[in-house]
Amino acid sequence: MLALTNAAVGFAPATPLAPAAPARGAVVMETFEDLKALAGKSNPILGYWDPLSLAEYDQFGQGQEAAIGFLRHAELKHGRVAMAAFVGFIVQSNGISFPWKLNGDLAFSDIAAAGGPADQWDALPTSAKLQIFGFIALMELWSESSYVLEQDGTTHYMRGGKPGYFPSLKKCMPHPVPLDLWDPFGFTSKLSEEQKANKLVVELNNGRLAMLGIISFCAASKGLIVPGLSTVGIKPYAGEYMAPFAAGDASLPFVSDMLSYGLKFPGA
Repeated sequence: MLALTNAAVGFAPATPLAPAAPARGAVVMETFEDLKALAGKSNPILGYWDPLSLAEYDQFGQGQEAAIGFLRHAELKHGRVAMAAFVGFIVQSNGISFPWKLNGDLAFSDIAAAGGPADQWDALPTSAKLQIFGFIALMELWSESSYVLEQDGTTHYMRGGKPGYFPSLKKCMPHPVPLDLWDPFGFTSKLSEEQKANKLVVELNNGRLAMLGIISFCAASKGLIVPGLSTVGIKPYAGEYMAPFAAGDASLPFVSDMLSYGLKFPGA
């Protein structure tokens, strides 16, 4: 099963990427048949499932294989974020926090006491949210940079690179960093290519399940009936999941206008 409907909504390149020669070897792109083979490995019972036929649509006018590369990379990225979010939701729902202060006046325990995970996000200072979004933007720019990818011996996932690959921070970062974002302790460095491919299928399935899990948590916190979650004590959330900023961030440009639109969580 290829959950392309989840993957297609994010991380589209703003402008078409200029063709670039790969750093080494011939360009090998995943094809439509490769997707079907991957579906058989990830879910032999369901098999290939793409109800919107997204894999057959050249959405960026750069060829079907480039579009498949984008969809594969986006799905892996969404799955990784969802896995972190799923674990984070559980941790924050149980009031677990760092024992020190967030800043001079505010402790992490104060944030944990604000309510459920979404209420805790709303309770963060605006400056903290901007730092988080800034770091995300930096990592996005880093992973999409053709120059950075070339220095790491690979190329963009829409140009024959490996979907889901995150380039090393150590090779091009202007300031020294002790660890890479991906595999900081080198646990996968000694694995064979076959072992890596098998683990990537496992990661793909875990990511898909995590996407369902985190959206179920969010839905349950908005009062929707989710089988199995009605008795686990998920705290209700009165805010808007679709709004990245809350009333406490009204000092930022356009936030007041955004909040006035009354964005609603689907089904709420």
